Amino acid sequence: MPGPDFEAVVADYYEPLYRFAISLTRSEADACDLAQHTFYMWATKGHQLRDPSKVKSWLFTTLHRAFLESRRTLTRFPHSELTETDADLPVILPEAARQLDARQAVQALSQVDEVYRAPVALFYLEDCSYREIADILEVPIGTVKSRMARGLAQLKHIFAASNPAWNRREGRHE
Repeated sequence: MPGPDFEAVVADYYEPLYRFAISLTRSEADACDLAQHTFYMWATKGHQLRDPSKVKSWLFTTLHRAFLESRRTLTRFPHSELTETDADLPVILPEAARQLDARQAVQALSQVDEVYRAPVALFYLEDCSYREIADILEVPIGTVKSRMARGLAQLKHIFAASNPAWNRREGRHE
């Protein structure tokens, strides 16, 4: 029984995988590399997946494992960039307050500790359930819940520290 069509899988999952990779790496180039590596792995090993309903979980798990491996490698063999990458990032023009809030939220998410960032990003950016997150990150569901709670607490602290008006909206006095 043949598995899902490669092009269909790429069409369905490239954007969510790329968004997840961006939330992990905070770098467009690294996110592209991770997404490309994930689809390379799908092309070479995806046929081994017995349950086609698990494609999403398999892809996100593969991307997360590749990310963790890249971090281990980077820790062992650090490198430094010669130029700043800010000039390479696209300019995002404010279109609406909601989009500004989303941009600020993603920016704040990039400041959350790495171990908490992945579950929060999978839950809020990719609409994964706690069970799916536990499968992707290969941790117990209780660990997902505690990492979500800690990650959200860090996000609240980041918002409060960067925007005094946020404290007023939340009913806190400065």
